[in-house]
Amino acid sequence: MKVEEIDIDEQIGEVGRILADKEKNRGVLIHVLHHIQEDNGYLPEDMLRRLSKNLNISLSEIYSVASFYKMFHFKPRGKKVVKVCLGTACYVRGSKKLLTSLEDKFNVKSGETTEDLAMTLETVGCVGCCGLAPVATINEDVIGEITGSRKLEGLIRSIREG
Repeated sequence: MKVEEIDIDEQIGEVGRILADKEKNRGVLIHVLHHIQEDNGYLPEDMLRRLSKNLNISLSEIYSVASFYKMFHFKPRGKKVVKVCLGTACYVRGSKKLLTSLEDKFNVKSGETTEDLAMTLETVGCVGCCGLAPVATINEDVIGEITGSRKLEGLIRSIREG
């Protein structure tokens, strides 16, 4: 969805008839942000500036909304997003050491993306697989029981592949 092509009445449906234009614009904002991120992989500043003009919503308000939600990103992300669980069970079983190993191996810190955009490294509070601690995810795939160098090397191989 291109910012210039937003049909707000189509996006908001019948409810749009009872809303003022400003309310319609705010009502469609998150939906449009999702589309922009889907198309670009993140929310580029130039697109947000055009969106601001198109919807007549201040740029600061758009950033305020987008930064509230963890799902929106303002910088390009890697093809593979690796999340290391730092929940209690994982932490006790060595996830901090796992995180440090990945940071060293890929020369990034948590929250950063490799220069070639191959991988973004993040931490999460809990993956919900405490019985498999320590746990990491690669995109949507869960890798558990990452203990020992063999399992770590397998995780690194998985990150580097395709």
